[in-house]
Amino acid sequence: MVIEGAEPFLFKGGANGVLLIHGFTGSPAEMLLLGEFLNRAGFTVLGVRLAGHGTNELNLMKMTNEDWFNSVLDGYKMLSGFCEKVFVVGFSMGGLLTLKLATICGVEKIVTLSAPIFINDEWHLKDLPPRSECKDFCVICPRRKLKNVPPAVNKVYRRMPYVSVHELVNLLEEVKIILPRITAPLLIMHGEDDHTAQLASADFIEKNTSSTVVKKIVVPNCGHLLPLTESREFVFNEVLKFLVC
Repeated sequence: MVIEGAEPFLFKGGANGVLLIHGFTGSPAEMLLLGEFLNRAGFTVLGVRLAGHGTNELNLMKMTNEDWFNSVLDGYKMLSGFCEKVFVVGFSMGGLLTLKLATICGVEKIVTLSAPIFINDEWHLKDLPPRSECKDFCVICPRRKLKNVPPAVNKVYRRMPYVSVHELVNLLEEVKIILPRITAPLLIMHGEDDHTAQLASADFIEKNTSSTVVKKIVVPNCGHLLPLTESREFVFNEVLKFLVC
């Protein structure tokens, strides 16, 4: 059963559509405020729910990064069915999926928010057991206590399956390799104080795509949660400016 408030959302607007992709263990609620903002600006907006997300960690354990990507691909096909142009904005792991999508689909423009090419050392990925030893093991995650956000944002999984972390790492490594295949105009946004995805991630993406239009913005005094930060008005406006220019 989907957590209340973690459902996908669709806001009807104009002929141009924006596909919004949430992060690892999150839900569409992470992108809801941005979706409402872009819809007010005239866009049709679809916030997808990635397979295994917005429910419970047992569902997440069963999914691969290909399942997550298929969720994105389904959303793109749906939106492109009734929109003339489709833009894509992805947060955190959703940014990785955005980059992957741009290698196979005719996306008009893409935006990554806190996309993690390099994970901060404090997450101890080097200590991650081999997948064959992970089985149904999980790590306990802290609760979110964010204010002035949709309630479902704070209902993240309390346990993070090790096998799912392996799937995230596999996706990350794949995206590193396929970056040169990306030609769509690209906006990269990253928090100056991101303690999840290293700031070097933004530099790596900027230097390794084949896009002729690339803009990178480092958001001062911000951490990982760019769509939810108190500075989100700045983030939202920069995204909008990039999409309409």
